[in-house]
Amino acid sequence: MTSPSGTPLSVLDLSPVPSGATGRDALRNSLDLARRAEEFGYHRYWVAEHHFAEGVASSAPAVLIALIASATRTIRVGSGAVLLGYYAPVTVAEQFGTLSAAHPGRIDLGIGRSGPGHVKEFSARQTAPGAAPVAPNREVRGLIIPAPARTRFGDPAVRERLAAQQALLHGREDAGKNYLGEVREILDLIGGSFTTGDDLALRAPAAEGADAEIWLLGSSAGASSTAAGALGLPFVANYHVSPSSVLETVDAYRAAFVPTAERPRPHVMVSADVVVAEDGETARRLASPYARWVLSIRSGAGAIPFPTPEEAAAFAWTDELRDLVADRVDTQIVGDPETVVERLTALREATGADELLITTIAHDHGERVRSYELLADAWAKG
Repeated sequence: MTSPSGTPLSVLDLSPVPSGATGRDALRNSLDLARRAEEFGYHRYWVAEHHFAEGVASSAPAVLIALIASATRTIRVGSGAVLLGYYAPVTVAEQFGTLSAAHPGRIDLGIGRSGPGHVKEFSARQTAPGAAPVAPNREVRGLIIPAPARTRFGDPAVRERLAAQQALLHGREDAGKNYLGEVREILDLIGGSFTTGDDLALRAPAAEGADAEIWLLGSSAGASSTAAGALGLPFVANYHVSPSSVLETVDAYRAAFVPTAERPRPHVMVSADVVVAEDGETARRLASPYARWVLSIRSGAGAIPFPTPEEAAAFAWTDELRDLVADRVDTQIVGDPETVVERLTALREATGADELLITTIAHDHGERVRSYELLADAWAKG
């Protein structure tokens, strides 16, 4: 399903756990939504990787991709993203080589840089002195660009909790320090040209020859965007995670891009949080728990089960707490189908996106499915 102007839409699914439900419920919902997304004409169905979050059940992307690919027939299925900091590159190459062998022509390997070192970097930035005051939003070609986000990741209790999680995940402390080299290792293992630093050639039969599309995902003009460009890979800029930096992120990727025979031009997909309903009032009600859910992430506690609108309405907000989530709330795209298509078109035009990646969370699974259906219909009509 493409349009306006031939731009494909795809799905990013976190397997959100609604309040009152379980992780099992969320994973069953993901399988159902994948089948429906295929019916609606979405191009790709990607799953995320999050750990120790009560409100997110997508923690084992390779396993979930195998289930979804087996439950569907034509839609591309992939990761958005595998967090490379928790795996050896050869493990990722072999996992996705196996998936590609089972589902040829349908698997995407989206890679993210996150790991223990990345978490420490982020926490350190949060404790740096001289944090900038909250600035007003600006618009670029109709796209809202908010001030950079704040979190409470620098609080000692939060840092202790994050450290405990990282210890249990056994992430590599050196992960991300040579991100370009790690991704190149995956490419070489798949291409059958891998050698060690001592020029020892090693083969990984499960990975070799895999036809998975390899993407890098990033939220800043840093290692991920420049690595994707240097390797001539397609790239995903995370507007839904870090809307303040999306333009710089895309620009950095394009500036670093080195053409290859397989990909002579940069190729960008941009993500967005979206909720669609038949009318704006209903859409805003469905989206109303989003601020409370984002606050649970920004506070460092991890995503809570997604509240009902009534549960969200009972929460006592302060100006300080609203500031913590303002960038995400202001850039969530919510409304009737025509309004959402207009705002997604602005996102595409401002970023020059070749594809858009849509993530939708609502407490009621049926409403979430309906949101994707309404968007697909409206987008196809242009």
